[in-house]
Amino acid sequence: MDGNGRWAERRGLPRSAGHRAGVEALRRVVEASPGLGIGTLSVYAFSADNWKRPEAEVGALMMLFKTYLRAEIVRLKRSGVRLTVFGRRDRLPEAVRQAITRAEWETRNGGRLHLRIAVDYAGRDAIRMAAMQWASDAANSSLPPSREELGRYVAAATHSPDTSPVDLLIRTGGEQRLSDFMLWESAYAELFFLEEFWPDISAHILATTVEAFRVRDRRFGGLSLRTGS
Repeated sequence: MDGNGRWAERRGLPRSAGHRAGVEALRRVVEASPGLGIGTLSVYAFSADNWKRPEAEVGALMMLFKTYLRAEIVRLKRSGVRLTVFGRRDRLPEAVRQAITRAEWETRNGGRLHLRIAVDYAGRDAIRMAAMQWASDAANSSLPPSREELGRYVAAATHSPDTSPVDLLIRTGGEQRLSDFMLWESAYAELFFLEEFWPDISAHILATTVEAFRVRDRRFGGLSLRTGS
């Protein structure tokens, strides 16, 4: 969800206003996703490297995240949305951890959409911690882990109950890089890089991108089902 700060700066607003506008964009995307056939929506809210940002901005982001979790519970439950958070939790403020726990519990029965929010997350750290944990568990084994087995370790390393691969990865804000997001799970993801900043994302833009994804020829290393090439 990139471009909140730049969206605000171009309007002469503080960066915090961009982050608040980003929350509104997230609401639009969450509301539109089930109707587009999306069952799981994973969003990158705060990376492990975002701790490098100014302390005031980090504090504002944490406050906004806590406020979002507390304010959205009723809306999410009413819409059948299950919310989970993945990434590290030990460095988050206690109030944020409590808000996460409550939101996950209150929305646990949502079956229409699984909204996954990455907070203090880094894909390389997830893979590193997974490898370390597997090595510890399998100290007396001579067999390497299967992809599926290591994938479960990657999920466990980030408090994630979901081990499914990413199908469609969208990055907003004109940047064309993954920035350490779900590297293991995105091995065969279809990538779309949009010029629009995240606060400008609408249900229409999301629908257009999903439609473009559906006509992609996904071969997963094999032959095309369309042309045999």
